[in-house]
Amino acid sequence: MSVTVRLEPIGRFPGLRVLAWHAGALYAGRGYALLRWEPGTGRWTRRASFSPARWRRVTSRNRLSARLVRDGFHALAGLPDGTLAAVFPGAIGVLRPGSDRFQAVFRVPRGTRPLAIAATPSGRLYWGEYFDNPHREAVHVYGSADAGASWEAVYTFPPGAIRHVHSITYDPYADRLWVLTGDEGEECRMLRAAPDWSSVEVVRSGGQQARAVTLVPGADAVYFATDTPLEANYIYRLDHRGRLDRLAAIDGSSFWSCRAGGALFFSTAVEPSRVNRSRYATLYGGADGGAWSALTRWARDGWPLALFQYANIVLPSGANDGDVLAASGLAVRGEDHVAHLWRTHIANG
Repeated sequence: MSVTVRLEPIGRFPGLRVLAWHAGALYAGRGYALLRWEPGTGRWTRRASFSPARWRRVTSRNRLSARLVRDGFHALAGLPDGTLAAVFPGAIGVLRPGSDRFQAVFRVPRGTRPLAIAATPSGRLYWGEYFDNPHREAVHVYGSADAGASWEAVYTFPPGAIRHVHSITYDPYADRLWVLTGDEGEECRMLRAAPDWSSVEVVRSGGQQARAVTLVPGADAVYFATDTPLEANYIYRLDHRGRLDRLAAIDGSSFWSCRAGGALFFSTAVEPSRVNRSRYATLYGGADGGAWSALTRWARDGWPLALFQYANIVLPSGANDGDVLAASGLAVRGEDHVAHLWRTHIANG
């Protein structure tokens, strides 16, 4: 008996980039404004905003200039007390309960921004440095134990160990952090760390099939897709005993992943190379024991990829206990900065 995933459209919302689920609500950015969608009401409401540098207030008003300078919200995580932490260009911002303004609490010292931010049930926040790092300098993981009020380097990869950190994800099933790094040879690592960084172990390393940007924790395994322009890309299942299963081939590098309605979803970017030749950003869906399928494809637009970002389908982070899947197009024809919501259905056939 095969298991398939089907999507039922709920709505299409121009101008929104989905960010994260937290406490049953979906958050998305529109420029430097944060909006919230409640499944019960089905409506978007303005939650808060961030005041960037004056020149960014101008560039963020235009879709292309915003893409060029990487304006807006880039990642979001929520703490149990209702605090929200966000990644902005060059800064980490925090929104306290009862406030409607994000405050910049930390200036990113290297690179324009980290790719992700993680939160733990104990109220800790973590992010890893993401910068070009051609000389392979030491790379830091920064953490806050007081809901973003103060920050310090909690772990450091020594010089030559990695190029940069792709993401940190809290695993509620194992009470651990997963750390993904890149980009070449032994720099490609999947590490597991204690929530306070008292222990760190390498689970997988070496080669492009250990290179990933995000993963989805599960009760018995974690799921990830590779992010390489040098080899074919695949979706994998890595169980807690270390067994690795290749689940499906995908037609490009994967940057985003999530869970909704009991199914798993991965998207691919248009990152042209000798191996990755697709001109479409593709959303894949599947469930344990079932077939994986391409659910939607959006063609890249005509703007230069290096300047205006790779065509992609952005998926939200955070715990989603419902059956609604959210995604936003990036640098794709007709769907750039457009959010879509679908009801997910899993069928046995």
